[in-house]
Amino acid sequence: MSKKNFRDVISTSRIVVCCGSGGVGKTTTAAALAMQAAEIGRRVVLITIDPAKRLADALGLSDLSNEPSRVQHECSGELWAMMLDARATFDEVIRQQSRNKQQEQAILTNPFYSNIASRLSGSQEYMAAEKLYELFNDDRFDLVIVDTPPTREALDFLEAPQKLMNFLDHRVYRWLVMPARGGLRVLNFAAQPILKTIGRVIGADVLADAINFFQAFEGIEEGFRQRALAVQTLLKSQDSKYVVVASAHHDTVQEAIFFTDELARVGTPVTGLIINRLQPKFGKGSASASITAARKADKEGDTELAALHRNMAHLRHIMQAEEATLKPLLDAVRSALVVKLDQRAQDIHDLHAIADLGRDLVAATATR
Repeated sequence: MSKKNFRDVISTSRIVVCCGSGGVGKTTTAAALAMQAAEIGRRVVLITIDPAKRLADALGLSDLSNEPSRVQHECSGELWAMMLDARATFDEVIRQQSRNKQQEQAILTNPFYSNIASRLSGSQEYMAAEKLYELFNDDRFDLVIVDTPPTREALDFLEAPQKLMNFLDHRVYRWLVMPARGGLRVLNFAAQPILKTIGRVIGADVLADAINFFQAFEGIEEGFRQRALAVQTLLKSQDSKYVVVASAHHDTVQEAIFFTDELARVGTPVTGLIINRLQPKFGKGSASASITAARKADKEGDTELAALHRNMAHLRHIMQAEEATLKPLLDAVRSALVVKLDQRAQDIHDLHAIADLGRDLVAATATR
């Protein structure tokens, strides 16, 4: 289906991922899309994987947890919101994949697991993908909108499932689980020269915890592998749409181009571009035309009119500079829907203002 505006996007998609740098209104835009989707009758859940807790503030909520909470808003659909807790999600995945309670407890109580679940590079990104997959398959919702962190790593969750599969297939992992498969005792295995050397570097206790963890993990890796493949397939399917949010500043434009290029690299083109906080247009004409009009008013002795024309020239100069700044980004998104939103008169700080933004966003005519 050819999408003509963002109403089409939120009406037909199952997943919408919003990405962009900090300070461009990404979180507010994600909330506005979610609220508008609820207003047109969809059952939408808004999830942030940004630990800064800006989403709760934007929705007027005191807090968000790893479980969806219903947002009190009068609409024909439903609006829910949550914030990713990577550790809680990891624990839940372990519970789902474990063969029995003994294996579950052996993993969850292992000190090495506690470290990797909370601190290992990539664990948060993979758990974000896991939670997204879980919400996608939750019968309570027919649309998931994701507010990603304002960093260059915001899209790492797209590649996290493949990285997990690569790890499970790596010879080091297979080597570490070999004692469990061969019926060998951990103490005998840890006495091997290479592991004794590793133990002296990282500590014997840490090494023992690591070996115990991988042995406890043995047997459920196939479930993780199949789940990772399903998540990867979902993120690159037609069900998932990607929206870049930007503003007309050089640094944020460069970041938006980066996100666009990264999405193209992994085979998930940008569906839409939302440009926030633009200088409004005031009639037709250029900055130079306003300067000419100001000089004419000066010659005629009308200083107040001349001041107005100079002010108009300043505003039009800002607008023209923004257009020049945005051109590389507009060239980069090619066929994506593009919506430009003017700077609003007041800050967006409550549900009503977010709802108004959402209505303006879906009503705007998108360009290509």
